[in-house]
Amino acid sequence: MQYVIVPGINGSGQEHWQTLWQDAWGPSATRISPSSWDKPDLDDWCLALDQATHGCRTSQVVLVAHSLGCLAVASWLGRRRPGVRGAFLVAPPDAGGPDFPVDAAASFTTPVTTPVQVPGLVVSSDDDPYCTPQAASRLAAGWAVGHVSIGQAGHINAGSGLGAWGSGQALLSAFTAGLGHLER
Repeated sequence: MQYVIVPGINGSGQEHWQTLWQDAWGPSATRISPSSWDKPDLDDWCLALDQATHGCRTSQVVLVAHSLGCLAVASWLGRRRPGVRGAFLVAPPDAGGPDFPVDAAASFTTPVTTPVQVPGLVVSSDDDPYCTPQAASRLAAGWAVGHVSIGQAGHINAGSGLGAWGSGQALLSAFTAGLGHLER
């Protein structure tokens, strides 16, 4: 299994679970490299996904996205992507919500809400300032993927104090174990 890390706006810092997981996974993980983390452009982030997945050594790719990265993944997966086995989508933001960074991420304001064509799981929090539980459920339903809430965990980021987020690793392990039984 090869993991492609897709952070949100401003990337994921050293204390973010995505960075900690990537460090632990070593060569089994790569991260997208868009031209700008703080002024994200959806087309640029999709191109970065093309580049990151093209460089994978296996056809068993799982995308591990956080926040704005979830919207990029949903858009990018709008067309069937060979070799992508699944999408683990953590804390997707509500583009119509009051705290969405419209000025910084204008090209993300109309997210894809159609099935993503691969198995997926949305992981949300009941007190995420960027997405209500109802909006997270709508996104999961639109993308035709599973959905689990982990309770009160804010935006499920470094600010949430999760560290390496062991329960998230367990969720990802269960998700990827289920992928092994799929015929693709």
